[in-house]
Amino acid sequence: MQPQPAPGTVADRLATVRGRIAAAADAAGRGPEEVRLLVATKTQTADAVLEALAAGVDLIGENRVQELVAKAPAVAGRLADGTLQVHMIGHLQRNKINQVLATATGLETLDSLDLARAISDRCVRDGRTGDTALDVMVQVNVTGEDSKSGVGPEDAGALATAVAALPGLRLTGFMTIGARLEGSSEQTVRAGFARLRAIRDEVLASGAPGTGSATELSMGMTGDLELAIAEGATIVRVGTAVFGPRPAP
Repeated sequence: MQPQPAPGTVADRLATVRGRIAAAADAAGRGPEEVRLLVATKTQTADAVLEALAAGVDLIGENRVQELVAKAPAVAGRLADGTLQVHMIGHLQRNKINQVLATATGLETLDSLDLARAISDRCVRDGRTGDTALDVMVQVNVTGEDSKSGVGPEDAGALATAVAALPGLRLTGFMTIGARLEGSSEQTVRAGFARLRAIRDEVLASGAPGTGSATELSMGMTGDLELAIAEGATIVRVGTAVFGPRPAP
């Protein structure tokens, strides 16, 4: 059963989520500092996002480009002083690359070499190389569901190696959306997360140029973050447990 958001303010709910992360990390023999919280801000207002930032959030994720653009002015100051990172965690179309690059510090949903090359070209044109390269993750569809984006597990390693060699991009790891607990066993959910970890480990072990920084595993959300942390998640993406049920679009 999916945990229900704790009552109270955003700060109260954040404390509850952080407690869950710490407990899950401890149960897995890990330190809580090994798992970052990405607060997913889909459908939330700029005021709600600012409330989360005031409560100590330093990493947010947007699913939709139009929402990323709309909220950019509200978070511009935090981006400018380097105290906030913004990741694009929704599917990205090539015609929206410029809008995303204007605000996002990272992209977690890279799933094709064509898209990677287009982003690389834009980063190079903007002089965004070396230390200012865009952080990217390869999204892997570990469940095989048609409704989910991402490259297949069998092709993920080759894509990651190719992406890592492109100028203007820094491969930081891998992302997935796991099987839903409501329709799957915990064993099935964990198996998907374990598959992503194995892909990450294989790429790191390859020693291919540019893959040494691909340590991140962005996996696990409100309902399954404990399972993800048990399988090695370094980033968990949580929205509902922080803000409560999403408002209507």
